[in-house]
Amino acid sequence: MLKHIVMWKLKDHAEGADRATNARLMKERLDACANLSSGTIKFEVVLAQPGLEATYDVILYSEFRDRAALAEYAAHPTHKALIPFIGAVRAERQCMDYEI
Repeated sequence: MLKHIVMWKLKDHAEGADRATNARLMKERLDACANLSSGTIKFEVVLAQPGLEATYDVILYSEFRDRAALAEYAAHPTHKALIPFIGAVRAERQCMDYEI
């Protein structure tokens, strides 16, 4: 199994919207990617929650059957279509993939 974790810190303003609005839009668009790969085991998108410590605004925690399943997700047109939006609204990105 391969775990794929991505964290984004968003710009205060981008694409005509504030950080909170873009975080919600990003979550909606990422949630739509949950079943793009036949090898997706778990796909969870969360936003920083008020009152809890958070250094990033949006986190994707996902598990895939193997590297091929992650590649299938990454290459899907729905996923590729949201990359420009994420690139425009993010200030920072961290990613880690690991196999268990």
